[in-house]
Amino acid sequence: MSQINASASGTYAFDDQFKVNRLGYGTMQLTGEGTWGPYDDPNNAVSVIKKAVDLGINFFDTADSYGPWFADRYLAEGLKSASNRDEIFISDKVGQTRQGPGVWTPHGEPNYLRQQVEVSLMTFGIDHEDLLFLHRIDSHFSVAEQVGELKKLQDEGKIKHIGLSQVTVGQIKEAQKYAKIDAVENLYNVSDHRDDDVLDYAESQHMAFVPWFPLNTGKLTGANSPLAKIADKYKASLAQIALAWLLKRSGNVLPIPGTSSVAHLEDNVTAASIKLSDDDFKAITNLGVSNR
Repeated sequence: MSQINASASGTYAFDDQFKVNRLGYGTMQLTGEGTWGPYDDPNNAVSVIKKAVDLGINFFDTADSYGPWFADRYLAEGLKSASNRDEIFISDKVGQTRQGPGVWTPHGEPNYLRQQVEVSLMTFGIDHEDLLFLHRIDSHFSVAEQVGELKKLQDEGKIKHIGLSQVTVGQIKEAQKYAKIDAVENLYNVSDHRDDDVLDYAESQHMAFVPWFPLNTGKLTGANSPLAKIADKYKASLAQIALAWLLKRSGNVLPIPGTSSVAHLEDNVTAASIKLSDDDFKAITNLGVSNR
């Protein structure tokens, strides 16, 4: 296990200083059921974060709506003692409110977005967000108002890079009128890659593409399924093949599988070393639901 390292996934550079190993970690599972409330073993949550750092992960994706706030607190505690803290980058999100387990309500009022950023800075003990996503575009406010407020915060030095989450190509183009968009985070995995056009547009614009729900294999599982046969060929788990497929899809893809288990974390990071053949990649691609 000591040889497992996320660096095997390659790197992605946001700019001359902002470079990350492509295989990251998402904190969403470090909460209670329905992404609501505290995780039942906070010490374990912190231990998983520390182990992720030990395994070479330096790109962590989170949001204040996870809990809310609980995942951020565990992440902040887990990174506090990291010897390479200045090389670890946090992808954060604002623009969602929570009213209970499984309930998510977008709120893009500019002053609220600003408040969320300010509270996140205090939570992590930092003076700027490395990458800040608008978690969802709120239809009650214009894109100009929402992205424009993030641009103001960027101009003030409180945000380094701006991203959008769960958007269309059209919405990205609209947002680009008001700020430079450096990343997109959409639902995307081996089973469901209907946002191929968004990924392709992001690549053409040198934007990172962060797929959420990256381990979903949908109906592609089963002992005799084509995906299982490919996994057997590589002596890998289905999750590892799902991640290897994402890493091969494009150099701007930064998968963020989350887990509350150290064993599963190690299994996920092992995927960084799996290199699918072109034929196997195409075969897997044809199994999922696409817009092509």
